Amino acid sequence: MSINRRNFINLTSLGIAGFTLQGFVNQSDIKGQQPIVISTWDAGLNANKGAWEVLSKGGTALDAVEKGVMITEDEIGCCVGLGANPDRDGYVTLDASIMDHEFNCGSVAFLERIKHPISVARRVMEKTPHVMLVGEGAQQFAIAEGFKLESSKLSETAEKAYQQWLKKSTYQPVINIERQNPTSQLQDQFKAPTRFENGEWNHDTIGMVALDAHGNLSGSCTTSGAGFKLRGRVGDSPIIGAGLYVDNEVGAVVATGQGEDVIRVAGASAVVEFMRQGKSPQEACRLVVEKVRRIKKEKAKDIQVCFIALNKKGEHGSYALHTGFNYAVHTAASNHLIESPFSV
Repeated sequence: MSINRRNFINLTSLGIAGFTLQGFVNQSDIKGQQPIVISTWDAGLNANKGAWEVLSKGGTALDAVEKGVMITEDEIGCCVGLGANPDRDGYVTLDASIMDHEFNCGSVAFLERIKHPISVARRVMEKTPHVMLVGEGAQQFAIAEGFKLESSKLSETAEKAYQQWLKKSTYQPVINIERQNPTSQLQDQFKAPTRFENGEWNHDTIGMVALDAHGNLSGSCTTSGAGFKLRGRVGDSPIIGAGLYVDNEVGAVVATGQGEDVIRVAGASAVVEFMRQGKSPQEACRLVVEKVRRIKKEKAKDIQVCFIALNKKGEHGSYALHTGFNYAVHTAASNHLIESPFSV
């Protein structure tokens, strides 16, 4: 039977409110839903702690995903924020996006000398009619909103990495090289592997999605972009629908890995659409990763693409193109890492 507006009104008047359209979750199914937050990579363990401080007190998923990734942005010698690797000209440029349960979203790209791009992205969402600000304009907006203009000097670890890179000046990132010196066991305090100092730290994004006690979803994504990239390069992280997407009736998704190939398939929104069709979070992620694999063909061996997804019921999953990806999950019971399934 097709459901039109008149049928819907008639069903409701009869007290029949228990049906759902495919891919949509009945609101009665989420009563008493326990909060959960998930985030990419082992850096997510610390980030999740910040988010959980908000969620455990009944706070909103939006506040949680902002506060959580701010912790990673604060890290020195990490893969995100002003302490990260620069572009090929020696400047650190940052991208970030945030999205709430009502399709409100904001992002910044090619932002320099501002410590918390995720918070600037939220201000764009809440205080402007725009979705994205970039470059000098984004910096001007941040300063006008009270953000401090930080030094342009590289962190000690980034400076070492940059000087090492300058010896060859080639852009040939090696996927998952971090896992040769894994940090998964560092449950209490994230520390970058020593390979970062040699310019070999490769993954550069933290993405986070959360479901709060009110049954609402939100997500955030923040990055320094690919180390030693061409100046002006922007990846998927600040692009709504690619690096991040939230549909409060279905689920929330973030991506990490080769941003160009996430953009190519509108990755995060594509995963959400598969969940809308009834696929589990893991299966939805797998279907989009496999699409990337088909597109890239033999070149797929040289890139990594990963997604994590959280649906309206609090079920989560992930999938990666290659081995080596993990994600952090925080519930009332624990904060732990899960190794992602992968394609090849």
